[in-house]
Amino acid sequence: MLRSLLLTSLILLLAGCASQGVVDPQGYRAEGQASWYGARHHGRKTASGERFDQNALTAAHRELPFGTRVQVTNLSNNKRVIVRINDRGPSSRKRLIDLSRQAAEQLDMLRAGVAPVRVEALE
Repeated sequence: MLRSLLLTSLILLLAGCASQGVVDPQGYRAEGQASWYGARHHGRKTASGERFDQNALTAAHRELPFGTRVQVTNLSNNKRVIVRINDRGPSSRKRLIDLSRQAAEQLDMLRAGVAPVRVEALE
């Protein structure tokens, strides 16, 4: 009895760990800090397998599924851009999303490097 209880607990624990990392994008909305990445990563493979293009409107997010389109609003100036998630990141836990250089340019955050943003998944 104890053995089966322990086995069941272990299975549930492992199942919970396996499902972490990807969230349902429907209704996703979060606020936090955005940063951007560009030339240093240009042409390298992203976590999704495609090549990073600093001139495309793409972004890295830790949990949203690849291909999810999100609207990112710079809360400092209310500028918005729509990007597609194609990479994992940012590496800093203080950041919510990493944007391509082109997306950061449209949000007018190149010089600052980081900006407070709202990220909303689109249907």
